[in-house]
Amino acid sequence: MNFDKIRKNCRVIRIIVGLVLIVTGFVTGNAWFYLGLIPLVAGIVNFCPLCSITKKCSIN
Repeated sequence: MNFDKIRKNCRVIRIIVGLVLIVTGFVTGNAWFYLGLIPLVAGIVNFCPLCSITKKCSIN
């Protein structure tokens, strides 16, 4: 299995989910954009805190 491809796809998905949550928060006027910062930053720096805690992520 090509883990580099999985890592790249996960990174893109994290960034997209983060941006969607941030936009949703601004459009609806609630605090969802704070939740969107977590996957956005994780995608930008290419680090998943949940994967490092659980040690169950196949991309590390």
